Amino acid sequence: MDNKQLAEKIIEHVGGEENVNSLVHCATRLRFTLADSQKADNKALQEIPDVLTVVEKGGQYQVVVGNKVGKVYTEIMKHHNIQAGDTEKTDGGDDQEKAGVVSKIFKYISGTLTPLIPALAGAGMIKALLAVLSMLNWINVEGTTYAVLDAASGGLFYFLPIFIGFSAARHLNANPFVGGTIAAGLMAPSFTALMEYAGDVDFLGIPLIVSDYSSTVFPLLLAMAIYAPLERLIKRYTPDTIQLFFVPMIGILVMVPLTALVFGPFGEYLSAGIAAGVLWLSDFSAILTGLIIASAWPFLVILGIHWGVVPIMIDNFDVGDIINPITGAAVFAQIGIAFGIFLRSRQNKDLRSLSLAATLSGLFAGVTEPALYGLILRYRRLMPLVLISGAVGGIIVALFNVKLYTFVFNSIFSIPAYSPMVGYAIGIGTAFAIGTILAFIFGTEGKKKEVETEETKEEMKMEETPAITEKEEKGRVTLTTPLAGEMIPLEDVDDPVFSSGAMGKGVGVEPSDGVVVAPFDGKVVTLFPTKHAIGLESEDGVEVLIHIGLDTVQLDGKHFEAHVDAEATIKKGQKLISFDIEGIKNEGYQTTTPVIITNTADYLDIIPEKSRYVGLEDDILTVVK
Repeated sequence: MDNKQLAEKIIEHVGGEENVNSLVHCATRLRFTLADSQKADNKALQEIPDVLTVVEKGGQYQVVVGNKVGKVYTEIMKHHNIQAGDTEKTDGGDDQEKAGVVSKIFKYISGTLTPLIPALAGAGMIKALLAVLSMLNWINVEGTTYAVLDAASGGLFYFLPIFIGFSAARHLNANPFVGGTIAAGLMAPSFTALMEYAGDVDFLGIPLIVSDYSSTVFPLLLAMAIYAPLERLIKRYTPDTIQLFFVPMIGILVMVPLTALVFGPFGEYLSAGIAAGVLWLSDFSAILTGLIIASAWPFLVILGIHWGVVPIMIDNFDVGDIINPITGAAVFAQIGIAFGIFLRSRQNKDLRSLSLAATLSGLFAGVTEPALYGLILRYRRLMPLVLISGAVGGIIVALFNVKLYTFVFNSIFSIPAYSPMVGYAIGIGTAFAIGTILAFIFGTEGKKKEVETEETKEEMKMEETPAITEKEEKGRVTLTTPLAGEMIPLEDVDDPVFSSGAMGKGVGVEPSDGVVVAPFDGKVVTLFPTKHAIGLESEDGVEVLIHIGLDTVQLDGKHFEAHVDAEATIKKGQKLISFDIEGIKNEGYQTTTPVIITNTADYLDIIPEKSRYVGLEDDILTVVK
């Protein structure tokens, strides 16, 4: 079947041209936005020989056709009146992915707060430093030096709504300076003075509830969610000659009163209600509070919805937040698990190195992703140990009624920021100690595997590896990894097109460094315009697809930079693509990178190496000819 015939068959079975709102393509798949996905015939599509599989994900109907996707896309666009690119049409009604609403909310919160985390953490650590200096009587809390440092640490928190407005607007592709201006309007002296106004306060006759919006988060998150589409609407109907001043003028004119009348009070009531619920639970049972929050926190982080809790923590600072201190117990439980594995795994150098790095990053920076993703999720038996140790520590922290009044990461350096400091130290210390002991006794891989010799390692490797004949041995090609990071089985990649093996056999890599290099001498077969994927062919004929991240085609090249062109000759180790890991994650996308042998069918077998952390010189796949 040629590309034109394939294109016509696909259009026919997705419900026809009239059922297609828009179409884009990535390195392997056609991504349709359909008016009604019920009109698409999944079975008929999958029976087409050149269609590898069909996936419905992220509001898109994805037809996977492999390397010929660009040519098929061209044929579709040539012969059909279909809009290129994503659209916001909602003609499908219930067809839109309702489950994605919650995901979008947390993605929005995460995308807004993540850029502010360094400033929040830095300012919070200055507050912690001031607490230590004050406790040791090394600084006069009534003096001017203290006043300057207090202003340095407190300015961000007082004017936090302005930063939230700016960051949220930028995340939603609206004018960030107008977003900040809307927030500033709620903090201007003329507005805040209304709190002292003796008479009734109203706006155009509508009763107005005036609040102190300093250090708040929710009101501006709500306001910017409305402002962004409003700005686009105003732009659409405003002549170009007056857009410069008219669009921001109308935006500010509408949003400041609307935020003061609606979003501000609603956000305040929402955060106050949630905080009241947590306080009620704390009053009802400190033990239950510590148990629930500390046990739930690792799962919230894994799901990425912990960002929805951060605004609540920040809004609680005025009265003292109890959520963050309890999550500290969960954090130090994970650090303890990593340290216990470090003590236990004396004969396993890779695991020992990973666990040490996870321990240090947690203790000194409060960053537990290496422990959580590199150890706890990788070795599932560790999860119960984390829950037990975190719960015990969380209960202790809750019993001491520990509170926090500024934003800090849960690290050893931030301990002085908590009050009472002793209660917090006992709680997290207990969580750390229990985690360490449990991991040392019941930790991963079992005692026999941990003390295996080099000989037994080879024996185990031979047992795990399919038998290879002498002829096959001579026809083996070993590939080194094109990027450094944690190698995972292909079936663990969070995309059914890759994990099912429909594109070919391979592995996934959770990158630790944003650089892709050539795994062999050969040439560049394809380089996608958005630079998120590259196809290579070795001198031996092995075809490899390196797909950086999942669904990252939608970034349209943002955060990616190519260092080679299509058809370029490459040498092993040559830099091909660089990418911004944090930038991609901040946009809400996973950076898991499938490395696929796309001509798998040409070989007897594709054998992945054992999952572990891999550097650029490490082998990941063996191709058996």
